[in-house]
Amino acid sequence: MAAELTTTKLNAESHLLLDQPLLRLPHEFARKNFKIVQKHVERENKDVLSALKSTANASLAGQDASKTVASLDNMINRMRGLKRKMETLHSEEKALHQASRKRIQHLQNLYEIPSLADVKYDEWSRVRLNRLLVDYLLRCGYVESARALAREKGIEELVDLEVFVQCHRIEESLRRKSTQECLAWCAEHRPMMKKLDNRLEFELRLQQYIELRRNGQLVEARQHAQKYLTQHAGTYLEEVNRAAGLLAYRPDTQVQEYKKLYSESRWDDLAKLFVNTHHELFSLPARPLLHIALSAGLSALKTPSCHSKHASSTANASSTTTSVCPICSTELNDLARNLPYAHHTKSYVENDPVVLPNGRVYGRDRLLEMSAKVGLDASQVKDPTTSVIYPASEIRKVYIS
Repeated sequence: MAAELTTTKLNAESHLLLDQPLLRLPHEFARKNFKIVQKHVERENKDVLSALKSTANASLAGQDASKTVASLDNMINRMRGLKRKMETLHSEEKALHQASRKRIQHLQNLYEIPSLADVKYDEWSRVRLNRLLVDYLLRCGYVESARALAREKGIEELVDLEVFVQCHRIEESLRRKSTQECLAWCAEHRPMMKKLDNRLEFELRLQQYIELRRNGQLVEARQHAQKYLTQHAGTYLEEVNRAAGLLAYRPDTQVQEYKKLYSESRWDDLAKLFVNTHHELFSLPARPLLHIALSAGLSALKTPSCHSKHASSTANASSTTTSVCPICSTELNDLARNLPYAHHTKSYVENDPVVLPNGRVYGRDRLLEMSAKVGLDASQVKDPTTSVIYPASEIRKVYIS
């Protein structure tokens, strides 16, 4: 009974390893929202105080009253504009807090489930599975399918629809050879990108330079390089020097170094670089969470016999001795082939194991008992799975190492 309770006891901490992005993203957006508010307030405070001081001094110096009133009206309008921005940002912050509250409650529900056998755990797991499916659909670009699934299951606040929608839109714009949307995104997140020492914005500016050179706009290309590339010479000196050399080579050059710069595949590389930067910026895993969960589950069940050249007794649905192994099934066997084996600290091998000539392993006592039940004498044994009869002298003892 004690062993059974230990097996079915739910360890919430280990379950939540997969759910860390659930709270990280709202936190990152809340922090970004706060930084924007801080920037607006500091800028308006500085400008308005300066304008107020100038207006007061001018008024004391005998400035016309109409100009003073106009200056005050301008400051009032700026404050009203700031108020509107603050209201918009406050609404966004409220939505973020509401989403965070829902997500925290979803995770808290797991701590209130005592056992894996509890029906509430099945319900919680289904919600998580739906979340993982929505995450997978979003990463693959199936936005409408993901939105419909989230709406049907009532988990809109547990998934990051708009974040991935924006990411997918910018990724597609890069594949269409447009840098404008991605550059605007970089400008919006420049402070965060500087902390990561990310090269996305430099690569985008370099690509603009390459396109100008491709179109024969040499003067514009040089001006673009002076404005956007030379400032990065301290960090990307080799790339900047190579870009300068590009002016001497036409798009049809066979010089490998410059042919690579002119390659159309750079757009795909930029799209991938943006997605990686986006996920790193918002603490999102590079791989779909569904893949991570599936890999962990397959690896936990996988044993060397699952991919042995000898068929395992668990791979046969007609076996009456053991249940069918999921990894040995045709659906999952290839998926699990390159995954590591599970690390089992407890052995479930039967006592005194022996191996038959066909490679199947059974416990000696159980094998002899079943053979006797079907009327065989002590000199013969029958494989319970394949029904093949072997001489008892051909079975060999197995030593576990």
